[in-house]
Amino acid sequence: MAVPRTKPGNYPAILSYGFRPFFLGGALFSALAILFWIPLLYGYLDTESLFPPVDWHIHEMLFGYLAAIITGFLLTAIPNWTGRLPVQGMPLLVLFLIWLAGRFAVFFSTDIGWIAAAVIDCLFLLAVAAAAATEIIAGKNWRNLKVLIPVSVLLGANILFHVEVHRFGASDVSRRLAIAAAITLIMIIGGRIIPSFTRNWLVRENPGRLPEPFARLDTGIIAISALSLASWTFFPHHAVTGILMIVAGIANAVRLARWAGDRTFRDPLVLVLHAAFLFVPLGFVLAGTAAIFPDYVPVAAGIHAFGVGAIGSMTLAVMARATLGHTGYELRSSPAMSAMFVGMLAAGVIRIFAAFFPASAALLHGSACLWSLSFLAYVALFGGKLLKPRRRN
Repeated sequence: MAVPRTKPGNYPAILSYGFRPFFLGGALFSALAILFWIPLLYGYLDTESLFPPVDWHIHEMLFGYLAAIITGFLLTAIPNWTGRLPVQGMPLLVLFLIWLAGRFAVFFSTDIGWIAAAVIDCLFLLAVAAAAATEIIAGKNWRNLKVLIPVSVLLGANILFHVEVHRFGASDVSRRLAIAAAITLIMIIGGRIIPSFTRNWLVRENPGRLPEPFARLDTGIIAISALSLASWTFFPHHAVTGILMIVAGIANAVRLARWAGDRTFRDPLVLVLHAAFLFVPLGFVLAGTAAIFPDYVPVAAGIHAFGVGAIGSMTLAVMARATLGHTGYELRSSPAMSAMFVGMLAAGVIRIFAAFFPASAALLHGSACLWSLSFLAYVALFGGKLLKPRRRN
């Protein structure tokens, strides 16, 4: 990772780089939102939201937590792509406050009305897309403009989410569209950083077979996967969708096998990236099988393989690695950090099993607790690093 470039100013360290407020705020929000979700599900707590409890939960995971982490990642990666200074200081604070306002607007949408809540909430991703586009274009880094496509799709999904809930009382297409955008982003960015970080570690620590670099095969698999996700978004129960999803799952498993993850067991920071990506092909296969054999495989299995497994584990793995690298610490996992990764991966596996056994409250509660504990562990392990200036080596 490149050494962060910052411009001196009268602002605290947490506003010096995008990953700092959004990783910390997103992790804390994610943990608390899931702890709130379980009693909300059983009717012990309530919101002032126009969203039904399930839709509030889905929305805040996709457009609250996930949107914050994507923003933190992009605002940190773009300066390395363009060579420009990062968004920092007051502009960064404004972006964070817009994100925070969205959380309150959704929670209190009964009081302010659905249109006001939708405008306030959707303004965040619009501002992020505008900021990212401005920096990429100013830096003439044209090839990375493609990362704006999933962000724009996520924005469109958020707008549609509000409309669907208002018109029909529940979200449908919008939730799958948001998941599709997130998985596409993981396939694009993960397909570059996982082999790259793996190669760097293997060359230094374990010479031998190296990961295959990003090639036309990867581009083709991403295209097939995006097509299958589009079909799943609009025709989730069609047999053709099921076939496309299963094919995409097998293809992504092939991609993962080319990255030499089996040679990284000595470094949890690298290994967890491979383990997290494994949920991508698993999610494709489960969602595809559910489309063809709905009596045997529940729809929720594929959704949570994508959501809890791929999105949760991959974001946590990237957050940990980026925080260490950009705060001046050695890229090395501690026992507590490794336990955090194991907890998050276990949360994904248990949540998939919970979909097959919906009557088992223990599985649902276990997955939720592990999710929250993993993100609270991130806050405990990295919160101090995010609040303090970069360490001088």
